[in-house]
Amino acid sequence: MGLISLLFGWPLAPVHGVIRLGQLIQEEAEREMHDPARVRRKLEEIEQLKADGEITEEDAARETELILQPMTGRAGGSREG
Repeated sequence: MGLISLLFGWPLAPVHGVIRLGQLIQEEAEREMHDPARVRRKLEEIEQLKADGEITEEDAARETELILQPMTGRAGGSREG
C-alpha cells in the first residue's frame, strides 16, 4: 500500500510543500507578534515619541492598544464620536 500511495501522492508533493511553508510562515509571524521583547520595544518607542511631543496622548493610547490587542485577544475597541 505504501508504494501505491507514494505513486499517487507524488504529484501532490509540491502542494503539500507550499501548505507546509505557509504554516511555517504563520507560526513565525505569531511567535514574533507575541514576543515580549518586541512588544516592550514598541511600547518604549511610543513613550519616547510621546515624551518628545511627536504624538499626542490620544495617539499614544491608540497605538498602545493596537500593540496589545493580539496579546489580550480583543478585536478592536469601541470608538466614540
